[in-house]
Amino acid sequence: MAENPEPESLRADTRERLIKAPCEVVYGAFSNPDDLTRWWGPDGFTNSFYEFDLRKGGYWRFTMHGPDARDYPNESRFLEVVPGKKVVIEHFSGHHFILTMTFTASGKDTIVGWCQLFDTIEHYQRIADFVSNANEQNLDRLQTVVRESGDSVLC
Repeated sequence: MAENPEPESLRADTRERLIKAPCEVVYGAFSNPDDLTRWWGPDGFTNSFYEFDLRKGGYWRFTMHGPDARDYPNESRFLEVVPGKKVVIEHFSGHHFILTMTFTASGKDTIVGWCQLFDTIEHYQRIADFVSNANEQNLDRLQTVVRESGDSVLC
């Protein structure tokens, strides 16, 4: 993909969330497909995973089942995986974007960084309201799974 001259800050949804659990627990809620299916996506969505190959170049294929009874096939590739620290995903289905998630220790807690970068400002602006709400719900759901699972969620 060619370098995009548009500023990233104008075509990305970026946020951070402090989660009261150690990095290995929070990262474990992402790296363990059984836990990930419980929180991935906005409120009301469930998931069926078909492939989850968490390594650079590995694919992640799944279907999100919406509260509207529709199925949303998803295909992504992992561009970078630094266990316990960072995951970069290129999403191909529907909207193309690069999602970077970081997991940074803050004492006994974890700061989850989330940057969903779209190809153009125009594309991002068309869906910004939905993306913003969906990403907050995603992080809310992650926080709930980590809280409910306690230390049983490990890498």
